Amino acid sequence: MKLTVFGATGGIGGELVRQALSAGHEVTAVVRDPARLTVTGDRLEVFRADLTDPEAVRPAVTGRDAVLSGLGARTRKDAGVAARLTRTVLRAMEAEGVRRVLVVSAGPVGPEPVDGMVDRAARALVSRVLKSVYDDLREMEAELARSGTDWTSVRPPRLQDKPLTGTYRRVVGGFPPKGRLIARADVAHAMLTMIPDEGTVKQGVGVAY
Repeated sequence: MKLTVFGATGGIGGELVRQALSAGHEVTAVVRDPARLTVTGDRLEVFRADLTDPEAVRPAVTGRDAVLSGLGARTRKDAGVAARLTRTVLRAMEAEGVRRVLVVSAGPVGPEPVDGMVDRAARALVSRVLKSVYDDLREMEAELARSGTDWTSVRPPRLQDKPLTGTYRRVVGGFPPKGRLIARADVAHAMLTMIPDEGTVKQGVGVAY
């Protein structure tokens, strides 16, 4: 497949690029600073772009089978970037007639899992602390729902920098019970496997160990 990855210098974005190349896909990595991209490969194209302008992004998505995004706030100060930058990507996709897009969101944005009072209380505390970040992700998901794309929002819990396992749970429209952690590498793996899965289209999908 021909894939475009946004947020390619981030933890999940870099894994998306690396794993997609290893699987034999052609990858366009969209970055602001090419020097920060550590992944290389014969089937890799590095596309430098300012994500405030849909017209500047259109060449990066033209003719692609799917677009994958690891865009999002790294700190509370960055809250707002996920919705704003995803809006740019969606406008570019719609202008080019590209339909399939998968994005990274967060577990607390989706339905509450049936875990027990302690877990729900901890979840509520985290949601209050990171309210601005989660509000940004909710607006991002609203942008997806308003778009004409075949979108999937992937919702992980707390992320880890650990090796790929390929063993995790996923729940379409919900979240795995007692799901606490997942490696960024496994989030990327889940996103790539969901590209052809019609059951995940226009759905939020919870992923966790």
